[in-house]
Amino acid sequence: MSRIFTPAADLWMQFALIGTASFVGVGIMLAVAWARSDFETGADLHPPSQPVPFSHKHHVAGLGLDCGYCHTSFAAGPRAGLPATHICMSCHSQIWTNAPMLAPVRESLAKQRSLVWNRVARLPDYVYFRHDIHIAKGVGCATCHGRVDEMALTYKPIALSMQFCISCHRDPAPRLRPLNEITNPASHPPGDPVSGGIDLVRQYHIRIGELTECAVCHR
Repeated sequence: MSRIFTPAADLWMQFALIGTASFVGVGIMLAVAWARSDFETGADLHPPSQPVPFSHKHHVAGLGLDCGYCHTSFAAGPRAGLPATHICMSCHSQIWTNAPMLAPVRESLAKQRSLVWNRVARLPDYVYFRHDIHIAKGVGCATCHGRVDEMALTYKPIALSMQFCISCHRDPAPRLRPLNEITNPASHPPGDPVSGGIDLVRQYHIRIGELTECAVCHR
């Protein structure tokens, strides 16, 4: 009886199986690495182009403007919101009135047409997130947005990944601030970072054990 397979067939089959498994494994690792890369998450890349080169460093660190002055709904609604043109012009109708870089702002006011800003911090549509509840529970702006007071042009320094959110939900204490320090980018928990944060967990009535349930972020 003639053989269908040569003696070397088993060896080639083993090579094929090992090669296929290796290819799939490397593909999975590359996909995971890509999903977590700065290029995909947008973290630590060049600031996106904007209609006006707005500097948080100048306005926050230099002039001392509070986050709530421009982002008026950050503590009272699901989104922080972008400043309306009239907020910008409350200052720039008096100073830098003819600055070429502010021409889009003046045009926006004259035509009653909002400026179109490019989002810096963006979450997927399937993520349920509200600014107001995080602010009410003592999560400072810098926790997610970084030290904007040091940014000449705004970029995303932190990859707002599921891993980042889960790590905070599991152990929020080190990231909590007194309510009067929420918008202070240099703020830290009062006293010892650990014990101070734990005191704030109790003060804000944070139920840590429930924060990692799927329905908290995915509804």
